Amino acid sequence: MTLRGRLTAAFLVVVLGPVLLGALFVASTLAAVDRSRSTERLAVAASTVRTSVDALCQQLRATADAVALTADPAVAAAQLVGRGLAAAVLITDVAGQVTYLSPGAPSTQWQNCAGSTEGSNPGSTGPVRALAAQVDLHDRAGTRLGTVTAAQLVDPAFVARLAAVTGVAVTLLDSGASAARVTHTTESRDVRDAVLAAAVGVRGEQVTETNEGRYVRRLAPSDAQPLPLVLSVPSERPPGLHATLLGVVVLAGLLAVLAAWRLARVTTRPLAELAGAVDRVAQGDLTARVPVRSRDELGRLAAAFNRMTRETGSYVAALTSNRDQLRGHLAVLGDTLASTHDLQRILRVILRSAIGATGARAGAVLLVETGGVLVAQCTEGLDGRWPAEEADGSQTLRVPVGVGVVGEVAATGEPQRGRTEPTEAPTGEPRCRTYVAVPFAAPAGGATATLGGPSGSVDEAGAAAALGVLALYDRLGADEFDDDDLATLRTFAGHAAVAVDNVRVHEEAQRLSLTDPLTGLWNYRYLRESIRREVERASRFGRMLSVLALDLDRFKDVNDTYGHAAGDTVLAEFARRVRGEIREVDLAFRQGGEEFVLLLPETDARGAAIVAERLGAAVRDTPIAVEAYAGPVLVTVSVGIAVYPDNGSTGREVLEAADDALYAAKAAGRDTYRVAEVRSDLPTREIPVLACAVSPPDGLPRAGQPAQASREPGGPARSDPAVGVPESSAAHARPEPAGDGPDSATGAARAGPDAARPGSGGGASSGPHPPRQSRGR
Repeated sequence: MTLRGRLTAAFLVVVLGPVLLGALFVASTLAAVDRSRSTERLAVAASTVRTSVDALCQQLRATADAVALTADPAVAAAQLVGRGLAAAVLITDVAGQVTYLSPGAPSTQWQNCAGSTEGSNPGSTGPVRALAAQVDLHDRAGTRLGTVTAAQLVDPAFVARLAAVTGVAVTLLDSGASAARVTHTTESRDVRDAVLAAAVGVRGEQVTETNEGRYVRRLAPSDAQPLPLVLSVPSERPPGLHATLLGVVVLAGLLAVLAAWRLARVTTRPLAELAGAVDRVAQGDLTARVPVRSRDELGRLAAAFNRMTRETGSYVAALTSNRDQLRGHLAVLGDTLASTHDLQRILRVILRSAIGATGARAGAVLLVETGGVLVAQCTEGLDGRWPAEEADGSQTLRVPVGVGVVGEVAATGEPQRGRTEPTEAPTGEPRCRTYVAVPFAAPAGGATATLGGPSGSVDEAGAAAALGVLALYDRLGADEFDDDDLATLRTFAGHAAVAVDNVRVHEEAQRLSLTDPLTGLWNYRYLRESIRREVERASRFGRMLSVLALDLDRFKDVNDTYGHAAGDTVLAEFARRVRGEIREVDLAFRQGGEEFVLLLPETDARGAAIVAERLGAAVRDTPIAVEAYAGPVLVTVSVGIAVYPDNGSTGREVLEAADDALYAAKAAGRDTYRVAEVRSDLPTREIPVLACAVSPPDGLPRAGQPAQASREPGGPARSDPAVGVPESSAAHARPEPAGDGPDSATGAARAGPDAARPGSGGGASSGPHPPRQSRGR
């Protein structure tokens, strides 16, 4: 295939592809939007119909009640009918005989709002002529005397009013016949049959479309709306849309073919002339020239070829300026790399680019870390350059700030270049003949210094005036690095500084997005992610997961009495005590306000109850000191406990169960805990249990083998957590109080600490979380 053919085909693909995709997109989008809007209109109309019919039923029921409550029902019925509150009133005795019927009342089927039929012939079926509401008639002694039925006509005017209120076409079907039999309708005759045919095939209240472009929804009778109705709206798609789109595509195709043929011919002619001239130059004819026929790219190419043949010697000057052009390209590359967050990759690209731009043989990028030590993040070509006693080359380059060349550069913030003598003692840096080292600091006003980064930090061992150092060793040709190399290296150092600053800002922003700034606990956003992950893990390994919902009692009184600053102090101190009472694997969250949530992996309800009791004691027994106030603040905490999978099959269900248990603890008087009731509707699966396993005496869900009870001399019975209890339960286990039997133990666990409080032994954690808990993950 020739170049002209390829260009023509490529142009057609480029032009017709988007046109076809655009036409398909427009057609599908308009159809989807039209169906969505029509479905929404029908849903609103259905809701409006239900509301209107329900309001009418309420009015009829009130009318019937008013008639039944009067001493003379017939007179009251006539008055209410005269006021237009009902079209007719029917009064029957206990035997069902009609004692009063309003003049002009319909004698055919009445449709009761409750779904049954009333009228002169209740057993008959046919079109609905009236909508009725029935109440019982009693005397003053309460004896039932009969019934009172108030009815409203269902006629074309009634259907028209529904259509006017909803804004859609409404059809009333015959309740005693098939769906194709109509009582009243507002549909036009040309679309009525199509709408009814579509309504027959609709299941439930789904929306279907007719061939005439109308969307139909069937509204079946219900408690609040006993009438069988069909709703429809016309499609809003423009007529002839598909034909128009097809015509546009065909026209665009014809125009594209003509344009492609013309453009290919105009494009390939100068290229053929240029190819002939190149062949002549290849044979040694430097007098070959190409005619310049235009000023576009091909014309400029022809002019460039002519200049090339005349100015062959200009390549020498072009090669001389190649290094300056390379610096500009690398500067652009550095700006691009500084926007990413992979620090190791960025620094390695910067180091390799700096080595290529300056002709160095080796180099390293070092960052200042805690303790005033420069640590190499990436190195190139340092193998075999270590001192003899460190010749393994596997160690990381570490230089104290202020020691050696790179250490002094980091301490002073001034770049250095020069030559070293072989007799100089090594300072932990690689051996070299020439070197250049440039510091890089955080950008002016950068976020690294604001966030507490090492830039500009000073300690007793020395000062670090930079974030790190970019060092290169041994330029090719054994020449020293010059000022141009130093300027080039400053550019790369600036990019490295921006990259480090961006990465640290990104890490800090990620940490702040997952933690609560006041308490240092995880926030609600991380709670949703963590509870989903922990529930999946517990389900995968067949373990339990306990969820504790905590709420400080009467915390509003603390804010109102001592102020919001004191409330913040109470929340921060409460969070610190929570961290001190849970294990490292447990997770603590601030859900919002004074509400907190704990996730205890591999912990059953008994272990969770022990943690709840210990948390309550930690808050209750030690008042919280608030600065600028005379006395400490006394607070208590209520706890709700739920366990996966006993109280829910998803994280949301377990959290809601814990929240319900928290409300139960609040209702029980606060300063206590409650365990959520086990749901009987949750799916269960059979788990193998050892033959020696027995149910625990406290009745709470528990995993593992039963603990062996032992009694110390003069002390209460206790359970050995090392025997038959999983590690998670043993971590939260505490001695059980002596009781009269299993019922007392069960009551203590279910009712909370007010019934029986465990002893002081055991603990969920030996101390607070490590610092990562407050930094976020």
